[in-house]
Amino acid sequence: MHAEQDYTSFVSCQTLQGRGFTVFCANNDASKSGYMSDLNFEDMMTNVNRGMTYLRNLTDIDKVVMLGHSGGGTMMAAYQDIAEDGASACQGSEKIYHCSSAMDDLEPADGLMLLAANYGISTMTFLSLNPAFMDGSNASKINQSLNVFNPNNGFNNITRSNYTAEFKKAFQAGAVARNNRIIKYAGERLVAIEAGNSTNNDDEPFTIPAIADQWEGGALKTTIKRYLSIFAIRVGDDYILGADGIDGIDYASSNMAPLASIKGVTVPLLTMSMTGHYDYLNAEKLHLNAGSNDTAIAFVEGAQDTINTSTAYESYPG
Repeated sequence: MHAEQDYTSFVSCQTLQGRGFTVFCANNDASKSGYMSDLNFEDMMTNVNRGMTYLRNLTDIDKVVMLGHSGGGTMMAAYQDIAEDGASACQGSEKIYHCSSAMDDLEPADGLMLLAANYGISTMTFLSLNPAFMDGSNASKINQSLNVFNPNNGFNNITRSNYTAEFKKAFQAGAVARNNRIIKYAGERLVAIEAGNSTNNDDEPFTIPAIADQWEGGALKTTIKRYLSIFAIRVGDDYILGADGIDGIDYASSNMAPLASIKGVTVPLLTMSMTGHYDYLNAEKLHLNAGSNDTAIAFVEGAQDTINTSTAYESYPG
């Protein structure tokens, strides 16, 4: 299962069963159109639990191993953490958004496979923020000193961009500042909603622009509660996006960051990553952070995120 895409036709659904495994592939009930994000954290966990319960009730099934690929790795790692440790895993004081006690008594798996798991839905949301936006409600107001597409900052659309160290530092600091503004605003709106000081008594729509001239394909379109429970993560002033990793992200603040979730997972774990995709940097960190004492890690040389050959990086065809 994947949080945001139809995975009934995913490669593992088609190939594992041909190699002797019983495979159960399912979709959660979130929209797969990409037009709006209606991801809901607790609904997502409940959807996985429904599948786990179904499998546990089959008399010819003894062991169930969950497979999470890419963003599905975020979902499955979070689920197993909560299933093993209860709702307390998503209720700690470190969390931006606390889950309800309905997350107790989820059915845990007997093992977990993370294939090309990304840094987490919340982390990927932060990495997608454009710090050049000066006004959260008006994407046309651009701070050119933070604009990655400004040639004065080192952008080159013909050969290779060459950004200065000063620009990189300012860009990263700007991303942290914008992230803080968004979380602060969403938190204030949550207080207003819960106090009855909103037009709606359940939630509010929330749009975060990312590309100045696009709404459908260039903005996160969600709600206040869904943003806080799925997409929000705290990032410190020590944030650095380096060539070999990311520092300064408070993964424990989010329900959707596998580097935090994996610490609560004690069942056997296989972490598998693709060397032709940037997510491979995350694989070793997941492997080393795992709470399990039965772990294995593997890399597929030259594969892209979808486990196919990364043809864009071939030295020669094939």
